[in-house]
Amino acid sequence: MSHHHPDVEKDHAGSDSVNGNTKYDLHHDHHDEDTALRRLRTAGSISITPELFEKIYLSPKNQVSNNIRSTVGNPTPLALVGFLLSLTPLSNVLLGWQGSGGLGSAEVGVYYFFGGLLMTLGAVLEFILGNTFPFVVFGSFGAFWLSFGATLTPYFNASIAYAPDTPATASSDPVFASTFAFFHVYMGVLCFVYMVVSLRTNIIFFLIFATLVGAFGCLAGFFFSIGNSDPNLTLQHAAGGLTFVTCLLGWYLFFVQLLAAVDFPLNLPVGDLSRFIKGASERAKGE
Repeated sequence: MSHHHPDVEKDHAGSDSVNGNTKYDLHHDHHDEDTALRRLRTAGSISITPELFEKIYLSPKNQVSNNIRSTVGNPTPLALVGFLLSLTPLSNVLLGWQGSGGLGSAEVGVYYFFGGLLMTLGAVLEFILGNTFPFVVFGSFGAFWLSFGATLTPYFNASIAYAPDTPATASSDPVFASTFAFFHVYMGVLCFVYMVVSLRTNIIFFLIFATLVGAFGCLAGFFFSIGNSDPNLTLQHAAGGLTFVTCLLGWYLFFVQLLAAVDFPLNLPVGDLSRFIKGASERAKGE
């Protein structure tokens, strides 16, 4: 049976009947990744192999009928920067390195302008490109960082409202801590959903969400322990350790993205999973 791969965003293979220039279809399997990148730069085409598409956009190749990807940059590394510059310092704070603490309140501006602003901007641009999964992931984490930053900002009166007469110890108020814990519970649930969906992308992305599920679970347990007046620092440090692993994976993925963006002659693997877990539409065509 012959398999035909439809070209959704393409310059058709063959010659340009007007100018006599050769155009390339980069979607078919006989193009390797290096060839795809080289032709992507010279042919003005945005039709690339599913494996390379997934590495660049963190999403399986999707059905988008426009060619906007040939005229705008890839927003994925920008959103990753916002995520990493917020979570990496927070992971160090949770581990208590160099006497740090206070949930990283000193870095609340970073949570707003790196985590919130850059991830939300990245989400909007992913939406414009038609990349639904990264759009939802980046948008939800942008909102997380804005919410986390707002909770640590005195202006919003989030923790002080539970202990108005003792503002110095408001952050350790048991009722506030137990209430705040539920936010982390459901962030863990959200990351579990993302983890399952990421089985269609790559191993690095999957492991990022897997470690975040554990981290949010530990954070929820830590805040609940404060609510029981017995702060469990082991859970806090476990959350810090897990998020630090998340960050190491994220920095690697960010490095891979930028190498691909500049066509650097170094090809680092991300463990593509899309070839093993076929999409429903692809399975239907095979049948």
